[in-house]
Amino acid sequence: MSEALAGARPVDAGTRAKIAIPFIVCTLVWSSTWLVIRFQLGAVPPAWSVTYRFLIACVAMMAYARFTGASLRLNARQHGFAAIYGIAQYALNYYAVYIAEVTVTSGLVAVLFALLIVPNALLAWIFLKQGVSRAFLIGSAVAMIGVALLFAQEMHVAAAGAALSRHALWIGIGWSLAGVLFSSIANVMQAAPQARAIPVATLIAWGMAWGGVFDAGTAWWMDGPPVIDPHPAYWLGTLYLGLIGSALAFSCYFVVIRAIGPGRAAYSSVLSPVLAMLLSTLFEGYRWSIPAAVGGVLSIVGLLVALRAKQSARPAR
Repeated sequence: MSEALAGARPVDAGTRAKIAIPFIVCTLVWSSTWLVIRFQLGAVPPAWSVTYRFLIACVAMMAYARFTGASLRLNARQHGFAAIYGIAQYALNYYAVYIAEVTVTSGLVAVLFALLIVPNALLAWIFLKQGVSRAFLIGSAVAMIGVALLFAQEMHVAAAGAALSRHALWIGIGWSLAGVLFSSIANVMQAAPQARAIPVATLIAWGMAWGGVFDAGTAWWMDGPPVIDPHPAYWLGTLYLGLIGSALAFSCYFVVIRAIGPGRAAYSSVLSPVLAMLLSTLFEGYRWSIPAAVGGVLSIVGLLVALRAKQSARPAR
């Protein structure tokens, strides 16, 4: 195993303490958003729901950047970087998620997003030269076994509960995996040197601005003029997704990615489906099977092993 893959520098206790709260916050918040997204589907086309969400989040992040004294000025090259990042993260990624949840259960989409750890670690190794240790690979393998058990359970629920055809089920899975890919691209961009040269709040704000504009253009092209849902519950959900699920959660996630890299940061997506299913147990009557319970335990065990592993934070020489 090469030095780049084996890893060299451990994540010290100080770094783990620094990321603990941001990691917990974004994981808990995103565990709840799968359920909220499900209730966004109805009168408003998914593309317009995504647009409303990130325009609200953009305004919040612009205000936060000004409040904290972060400059909102970017040069042309930085705007280009923010646009690519924002369209991948806040447009294509979430559009795929919303479309997927039209077809399959939110639990299945959440479980598929646990696979984010794989492309994140691979792309970070290729483009950022961030290696991972054997212990990280072992922990990830244990977690992926747990994810596979959760996936099998959710596949059964999705197929039986919604009476889906095999074709519709695989369309939902395909959209989910597309969302994983776009999210991974954006995650690795967040850890790139170009991103580190821009204040976190500024990059998120402009990323959401560019993503929101792209969302609006796509929504108008595909679904016509804006569609408004008159029910207060829809807008309360949209505010929650915009302010808490986006502005707050992505700010926390940025801190985690910059401290420990995209590979480890993606473990938030491994824990999210476990917690999402716990919420589903409380609010949707989800019943745990033995394989699903074992899968949840293995996912957490894998997380603990991987987060204590060494990881190379510098380019391999």
